[in-house]
Amino acid sequence: MPSELTVAEPPSTAAVDAQAPAPPRRRWRGLGAVAGALSAAWLLPLLAHALNADSLLPALVLLGTASLLRGGRSLLDRLVLAVALLLGAATAGGLLFTVWPWGMRPVPLTGVALSVLVLAATALRRRPRLPRPGWGDLFPLAGTAGMMVYLSGPWRRAHDLAGQLSILGRGEDNWRHLALFDVVGRLGGYAFVDPVAARDQILSQLLYYPQGWHLVTAMLDGFLVPVGVTPRGPGAVGHYGFWTMASFGFLVLALVWAAQRIAGPIHPLHRGALTVVVCALVLGTQLPRTLVSGYPSETLGLALTVLLATLVGRPVAGTREQFTLLTALLVAVGFTYYLFLPPAAVLVLCWIVGHWREALRRWATVLTVGLAGATLALVAPLLGVLRAGQTEALDAGSGIGALTESWRALIWLGGIVGVALLGQVGRADPTWRRWLLISAIGVALPLGIAWYNTSTGAEPGYYFSKSAHLATALLAVGTAAVVRLLPAPRRGWSPRAVGASVTGVLGAVAAMVVAVALCGVTGWHPSLLVAHERTWTQRWVHQDLHLPSREAWICAEAQRRFPDQPGTTTIVLDRGPYRGYVETLCLSALQGTTARTESGVYNMEFVEPDRTRLIVQRISGPIRFITADPRAERRVQGMLRREPELRHRVNSVPLTVPDCDVLPPAPARAAPNTGPATPSRAEPACPPAR
Repeated sequence: MPSELTVAEPPSTAAVDAQAPAPPRRRWRGLGAVAGALSAAWLLPLLAHALNADSLLPALVLLGTASLLRGGRSLLDRLVLAVALLLGAATAGGLLFTVWPWGMRPVPLTGVALSVLVLAATALRRRPRLPRPGWGDLFPLAGTAGMMVYLSGPWRRAHDLAGQLSILGRGEDNWRHLALFDVVGRLGGYAFVDPVAARDQILSQLLYYPQGWHLVTAMLDGFLVPVGVTPRGPGAVGHYGFWTMASFGFLVLALVWAAQRIAGPIHPLHRGALTVVVCALVLGTQLPRTLVSGYPSETLGLALTVLLATLVGRPVAGTREQFTLLTALLVAVGFTYYLFLPPAAVLVLCWIVGHWREALRRWATVLTVGLAGATLALVAPLLGVLRAGQTEALDAGSGIGALTESWRALIWLGGIVGVALLGQVGRADPTWRRWLLISAIGVALPLGIAWYNTSTGAEPGYYFSKSAHLATALLAVGTAAVVRLLPAPRRGWSPRAVGASVTGVLGAVAAMVVAVALCGVTGWHPSLLVAHERTWTQRWVHQDLHLPSREAWICAEAQRRFPDQPGTTTIVLDRGPYRGYVETLCLSALQGTTARTESGVYNMEFVEPDRTRLIVQRISGPIRFITADPRAERRVQGMLRREPELRHRVNSVPLTVPDCDVLPPAPARAAPNTGPATPSRAEPACPPAR
């Protein structure tokens, strides 16, 4: 009978060597490698800066970050996850950029980033490694590239500053975002970190506005064109346009990539069909309104929240990496567009509850990273609520068309995707059950805002429509469930295989045709998800840029002929108070004087001559009126005759606007061609002056 006592086998020599402390020579060799890597982390950016190759440094940091992650199967997966992590780090790092002496200069930023990567690789004992590109990567990349070539048409047709301003003038918010983009770039960090320095450069209502998008784009812009080389003002218009388009491209990439990831392993034909369906929904819904109306912060906020939801729906391997990515995205959402922070936080809590065992095993990481992330994510919302009273915007109204489109997206798209997800929940893959919950949380946000508006006696308005954009984006990703129901082609030449292949091809083609037709992509049929004959995409792509708008031409010409005079407030007066208001917004954004013109622009009724008199009363210092209409000039001169004591500080300079058919293009001093923008209340292109 064998004895119950067993003698453990003595460890092998190799095992003993592995457990023994590393010899001093090996330890010194490891320390030398780390020291060499840290030296290279600073020498590389210094060399790139000396060679005027700063534009290569962001790609280097991105590849370095991706090489240390382990989630994702393909190269595109790894790069998207790296972008998510870097956006969280950059938006949080903005708190530091404003106070340290280097601002957002490329060399210090890259040196610090690469040094952190070296230390992280040492602590995690990871060697840089990237997966091979997969054929599945082609679908999100090709879909995004095609969409952006199509959507960038207006910027490729704008050949001067007036043309670019015509695009931006379609959305009044563009002027405020342009001004904030400029100021954040000049300050080298968040405006709210140093409000004393920023107060004289930006209007007060933007001081505590979430500035994550502005910081990230201004920081990246510094890599493309070094600080001190690119002229601000008109020179920033093309750069701003480029980054708004890049942000929308990132949203498209996030949506297509998320749909492909949620779908899991599917046939290439279905991947192609899913790409077409998601892109059609982007083109046929309210999402392109972020281009038309000038909402770049919302665009990036949508992309970040979609990425976060995708990681909750199909997590990456490794609890530490998964939770770190979720926290980074939560921080980025908080700094960029905190309307989406509540559903994003709920999604992170859902992941913790659903994976509580894994979270408990890594409790130290979850507790440390979670507390730091929650604190950082709440910085911008608390400043906005406590210092700027931004909760009042929940009662802001919205147009009837926007409300109709929001309800159509929630009802039609929510119904179709909801049924498809319910049909998938019986599968073994838990992703479908998770995405059903994610979609429900996304839809709950606009419904909750609608309930709040109704309970306070108001119609669902501005932020109801904004939150419906998020629900639309999450439901667009959920169309993966619809495509997953299609029959898959089979290999072989048996009658059953051939029949299945034919059915699969016909099903995929039918899904693409129905999506393209019902979303109004071809123009043969209006989209079921918008309230007008033309979609937001068609209004954006087919805008008439043959001649600049009157407002754009006046703004460009005033910028050329009347440079800023320090200490003097410049106000544009034109035919109709609203037109002068918009032109003043544009000119002050170009000249960096939004803080100076604030008291003469905002919180006034558009009634003349009362508005002109109120402007003079509110502004205590010198005033220069640029009069683009003879009646405005007569109004100012009449006021000066009646009150001659104003002549020492008020003067006017006329700006003659030619008739539409002879209106010359604005001077070709414009910034590089690229960008987005938009308007809704701008009038037809340069109407003849009367």
